[in-house]
Amino acid sequence: MGGFELKWFVRVAVVLMMVPEILGWGKEGHYVICKIAQEYLTEDALAAVKALLPGQAEGDLSNVCFWADEVRHHYHYRWSAPLHYVDTPDFLCNYKYCRDCHDGHGHMDRCVTGAIYNYSMQLSQGYYDLNSEKYNLTEALMFLSHFVGDVHQPLHVGFIGDLGGNTIVVRWYRRKTNLHHVWDTMIIESALKTYYKSDIMLMIQALMKNITDGWSDEVPSWEDCPKLVCPDPYASESIHLACKFAYRNATPGSTLTDDYFLSRRPVVEKRLAQSGVRLAEVLNRIFTKKPSVVAQ
Repeated sequence: MGGFELKWFVRVAVVLMMVPEILGWGKEGHYVICKIAQEYLTEDALAAVKALLPGQAEGDLSNVCFWADEVRHHYHYRWSAPLHYVDTPDFLCNYKYCRDCHDGHGHMDRCVTGAIYNYSMQLSQGYYDLNSEKYNLTEALMFLSHFVGDVHQPLHVGFIGDLGGNTIVVRWYRRKTNLHHVWDTMIIESALKTYYKSDIMLMIQALMKNITDGWSDEVPSWEDCPKLVCPDPYASESIHLACKFAYRNATPGSTLTDDYFLSRRPVVEKRLAQSGVRLAEVLNRIFTKKPSVVAQ
């Protein structure tokens, strides 16, 4: 694995296999995204992905799609925590890379969009250089797959003043939580229970049917990207959705029930689908046999 702490990774993998079926956008949402993405990979891309996956994944990207959320709490990976999001100025409802992509210490490029640029570059350069050990391509694949999902969660591109909704305390029906957690986990969890018999595969099947039917006219625009990867437009979409849907009618102390859930569920499910389609396109561009990539 080259620099990868294999024994530690095995311990983490065992723990991850013990988590219940109902997970979170860090888990069940990312599982959905990577399951969808694998269905749209070319033969070359699928072979490359399987070659890079750790053995514990059993050839399935979705089994490690939430790895980045687990390892950021381990001291070897604490540096990766700022790479899961990008904060934007309060109430402006727009995103700009040069203004926003930095960590809490002001270090540039340390945000989710910067991470997507970085790990896609590592894969595109390192995979075709057989003599290169400069990059850990297994980690790069798992980070990239996770971060493409993160940038599509509207509150991962939320306001800096409330840390993407983390400091906005609300109730989800009777349960006390925060707004970020509602979008990370609780909307998906409620959708699974209400519409999909708590079966994540039923949700995946429904989303894939919408990709081929209900959203088919929109899918070409989702895939449109003149570069190797296009995280900046994805981030701009997310902050606009955060302002229009996530923050609206969700002030501190409010109780969010059916009105909020029923109107926001379509937004969440569409973002999961877009993430899956776009992740597949990124991996297909990276792992074509004769890559022809426009410079970023």
